Amino acid sequence: MIRKTISLLMIAVILSISNIYAHEGMWIPILLKKYNIAEMQKMGFKLSAEDIYSINKTSMKDAVMIFGGGCTGELISDQGLLITNHHCGYGSIQSHSSLEHDYLTNGFWAYSKKEELVNETLSVRFLVRMDDVSTQVLTGVLDNMTEEQRHRIINNNIEVIIEEATKDNSYKALIEPFFYGNQYFLFIEEVFTDVRLVGAPPSAIGKFGGDTDNWMWPRHTGDFSLFRIYADKDNKPADYSEDNVPYKPKKHFPISIKGVKKGDFTMVFGYPGSTQEYLPSFAVDMIKNKINPERIAIRQNIIDILIGDMNSDPGIRIKYASKYAGVSNGWKKWQGENKGLKKLKAIAKKQEQEKKFQAWVNADKSRLAKYGSILTDYEEIYSVLAPYKIAEQYFFEAIWKLETIKFTARIASLSRKGAGYTQKDIDGLKTYAKKFFKNYNLSTDKKIFNKMILMYRQNAGSDFMPDFYDFMIPLKYFKVSEEVALRAYTEFYFDDTFYLDEEKFNEFINNYTVESAKKIKATSSYKLYASFITSYLTKISPVTQTYSAKLDSLDRIYMKAQMLVDTSKVFYPDANFTLRVGYGQVDDYEPRDGVFYKHYTTLAGVIKKDNPKIYDYNVPQKLKDLYATKNYGQYAENGEMHVCFTASNHTTGGNSGSPVINGNGELIGINFDRNWEGTMSDIMYNPDQCRNISLDIRYALFIIDKFAGATNLIEEMTIISE
Repeated sequence: MIRKTISLLMIAVILSISNIYAHEGMWIPILLKKYNIAEMQKMGFKLSAEDIYSINKTSMKDAVMIFGGGCTGELISDQGLLITNHHCGYGSIQSHSSLEHDYLTNGFWAYSKKEELVNETLSVRFLVRMDDVSTQVLTGVLDNMTEEQRHRIINNNIEVIIEEATKDNSYKALIEPFFYGNQYFLFIEEVFTDVRLVGAPPSAIGKFGGDTDNWMWPRHTGDFSLFRIYADKDNKPADYSEDNVPYKPKKHFPISIKGVKKGDFTMVFGYPGSTQEYLPSFAVDMIKNKINPERIAIRQNIIDILIGDMNSDPGIRIKYASKYAGVSNGWKKWQGENKGLKKLKAIAKKQEQEKKFQAWVNADKSRLAKYGSILTDYEEIYSVLAPYKIAEQYFFEAIWKLETIKFTARIASLSRKGAGYTQKDIDGLKTYAKKFFKNYNLSTDKKIFNKMILMYRQNAGSDFMPDFYDFMIPLKYFKVSEEVALRAYTEFYFDDTFYLDEEKFNEFINNYTVESAKKIKATSSYKLYASFITSYLTKISPVTQTYSAKLDSLDRIYMKAQMLVDTSKVFYPDANFTLRVGYGQVDDYEPRDGVFYKHYTTLAGVIKKDNPKIYDYNVPQKLKDLYATKNYGQYAENGEMHVCFTASNHTTGGNSGSPVINGNGELIGINFDRNWEGTMSDIMYNPDQCRNISLDIRYALFIIDKFAGATNLIEEMTIISE
């Protein structure tokens, strides 16, 4: 019998609607009219669901995009101008930076379209439409199938649907599962690949506070950057060409400079990355008490090395600025997540929910037969899986992210092709290497390499050691410590790997032949890379894949059961980097007893934090001058220049750069962060504890106008002052 998933799913959702908490949830825009719009309008939204998402008329979805590989952006002019976070554009800004043109430190502004900078690998994706294709995807799926059979049928169905959806057009299509595979949606996208850098404030504005302030409130970060989408003369996507022209969008956001006050309606419209709201207690326990501590420790060691090297040399700071930001972001987020889970007593709350679930199961023989073993199965799986997941984290966090390993992996892919390599393969590796060496420092890599190899040895688990470590066994006869042995090996490793020298690499690749593969495989880097890969594929991956398949099945069934047993609970799908709506209100909060934070910050707070001795707090003189003269233009409120504000929207990674929209559908802010106490919202949401942090759009306009003098950009925008 074909699974009746969708009807059961929708019944459960319908039953839960009467108890929706307005500020929790990441909602599917196509379903807003049916489930959310009445609640939104009661909170202050003055438009319709069709104004947010429509395939029959222009709507907000036409002005929102996936920016790059993991952020959101939005259009703010009819000439393809878009705004996103500074940290989302950071990699592009860094790629154009050098000691001669340090755009990270000094900022960049294009005062004409001719001055805008091309980004070779940057793209944006617009949603054309989305459709519920659950019935088509699940056609032929039966209850008594194995997971392998189920996946095979689903994948075949997906291929057919995507082929049909992209026939005779230039769109891209993907199908994503929702509610752990109980529901499926098709997404049709239009991809633009000519996206140029237009403007970015100095890091002391766009990244003000650095890691110290990251995930924290109060916040004073002007986290924005500007780009422009280009298209061909027919307004269609096209690769970079001097003949391309600014894209003419269907929709761009009008910008309100009226400001925000506590209680105002806010909507975040973007692409949240990943959440795990419906995990069992055993999974939360593993994440909090086993996985997160190890990930934090690994990244702490990398951060310590990077800080030392970046502070010692401006050139290294430029090379590693983007890499450092990526490492430190997760490091601090996981710390906040653990603190939040502890404060919320998340594991205990999950266990209480599971007791109620089991009581519901036990009350009916048919439910007992179907769901009776779910929790005991979970407990058994996670008890076995935990050490393998720790080893997996050490492989991916400590080893696979090493610069030399990543470079070796690219070269190894060429050597594996043997005589089947092409000139395109050679050119692709040359392009990769050019970028690699531009942002590479050998001594920094050595330090991180040595520390990560040692950490893996000491913490990944004795069952998961690659053969590479066997070289240390004879050393015990010489009474040499592992630390000393690794330092010696590190020097040998880098001396022996010729292609880590740019000149030697270029000579090698320019004269590449089939026989050259032997030279690659003879290097210490290749041997170590192969040793770790072999260990992972034979000792770790088979177990994690086996149990992941079992969890896929359990998660799907448990999700369905949760929706049937608890009709008072809000059920929204976990984030999966598809377009979602979160709505709430501007709000302050109390992170702990005796501490109260109001909902906004001002430029006065920036000036108070000014410290010329610290890179992230060295406020530009011009900004201090503007503050001293109160030269805020039309962007001030009661003589103050507002910088950021907090609200109760449910957000996560991927929502960075998302538009924050008021009840009139106008842009009032750019979402860029969450409060540290609320980062556990990826696993469990607490309306009293969780706040999203947004840049007040007026501060961005003030920086563009008064600080940068880029009035050419202001003139493009539709600004609403009343």
